[in-house]
Amino acid sequence: MKLLKDILQRAGTIDIIGSTDIEIHMLYLDSREVSAQSLYIAVNGNTSDGHDYIQQAVHEGAVAIICEIMPDQLASGITYIQVKNSRIATGHIASNFFDHPSSRIKLIGITGTNGKTTIATCLYDLFMRMGYSCGLISTVRNKINQDILPATHTTPDAISLNHLLHQMVEKKCTYCFMEVSSHALDQNRTEGIEFRGAIFSNITHDHLDYHITFDNYIAAKKKLFDSLNPQAFSLINADDRNAQVMVQNTKAHVYSYGLSSAADFKARIIEDSIHGLHINMDGQDIYTHFVGRFNAYNLSAIYAAGVILGNEKQETAIGISALNPPDGRFQLIRGSKGITAVVDYAHTPDALENVLRTIRNIVKNQQKIIVVIGCGGNRDKTKRPIMGKVAVKYADKSLFTSDNPRNEDPAAIIDNMKKDLLPEDLLKVITVVDRREAILNAASLAEENDVILIAGKGHEKYQVINDKKFDFDDVKEIQNAFALIKEKRK
Repeated sequence: MKLLKDILQRAGTIDIIGSTDIEIHMLYLDSREVSAQSLYIAVNGNTSDGHDYIQQAVHEGAVAIICEIMPDQLASGITYIQVKNSRIATGHIASNFFDHPSSRIKLIGITGTNGKTTIATCLYDLFMRMGYSCGLISTVRNKINQDILPATHTTPDAISLNHLLHQMVEKKCTYCFMEVSSHALDQNRTEGIEFRGAIFSNITHDHLDYHITFDNYIAAKKKLFDSLNPQAFSLINADDRNAQVMVQNTKAHVYSYGLSSAADFKARIIEDSIHGLHINMDGQDIYTHFVGRFNAYNLSAIYAAGVILGNEKQETAIGISALNPPDGRFQLIRGSKGITAVVDYAHTPDALENVLRTIRNIVKNQQKIIVVIGCGGNRDKTKRPIMGKVAVKYADKSLFTSDNPRNEDPAAIIDNMKKDLLPEDLLKVITVVDRREAILNAASLAEENDVILIAGKGHEKYQVINDKKFDFDDVKEIQNAFALIKEKRK
């Protein structure tokens, strides 16, 4: 509980109608969740305008309203505060309300197209193993020490984010490792948040349905590094051509990691097999359960951040050796006759190519690669034909299927994926709109020692069709398919 006048600092106030000497018990962005004695913040969103629901919020018990445009009708006894930008105001008001939690925890933000979940989750696991109390904010789940909380977005809204950090502070967490999406940065969800460090993994083609241009996408990511203070650190992938752009205006100390370019933390792959990576990291030999060159980059970032944050090199290396990949990130499922399935979240052209190239590099010549792949509906359409071309380039057989079609026709999405394929490429493609059937077909096609990649959904436990979520788990589906085929072959 706070007085309204005490939580308006840095909110960008233009006008106030009513008293600010009133108690506020909670903050809300959704009028449907408003409770008594609360503050409702009207934000103009992508699909609806919160200003349209001010009256509903008042009816539900809001005693104060934050808005960019004052309503035509003002309710008696309600305080209205006009601000320049509701999104920016939300971040500062939430930080004030929850006692500036980001300043009382060492918050490390991870951004990039690929690798955010692996880096954030593994840093959390590493630091927990080292005896620290930690929080995690990720695409897969949020955690406060060992307590698991559901995650609905890669980066929560500003109120939920500050509330989470406040809970972490109350539970004596020293660190929080947090995925920071380009959407969140563009929408100012991290406004008012103090980061002690930021990590950049890479940037490739994604989210252009939202950002429109690649330059806009880069600019959104860059905001994280622009916001850092001189006491913070920036850690960038020296092998990514846009890495220096990220930090060209940062006040933070800049460190780098990489496999090819000169870097403060240099890694070298000794061996890469289906069983794991052996890498030399900054002079330390590390044997890991991770697979692929892309994971060598992720592990380099994890190691570098661990050392930058004050841990001994050898202790950090030993800790990394004990880590496992997060759910749905190159997750291996074994079938009979040496057949292996890989479930991975790869849903961008670059991520898909990384995973397929990794598999191609570690399989023997006689082994086939079979990929099950789709593209999300109501999302970036420009990447669909690129995804299709990547699939047929590296896989021996590609099953094009559904992946959260949402309000689009799944068959039309698959047609988009096929658009730029040559006739000889199309001979390698099988269209199976139903994802469950596609996974079963892939398992049926696989022969001894073949590898099946089921890409795009990873950790997700649902399929979005129209506006409804249906239970669907790629891991369970391939396990069921393997069991069914094994039974039939008896």
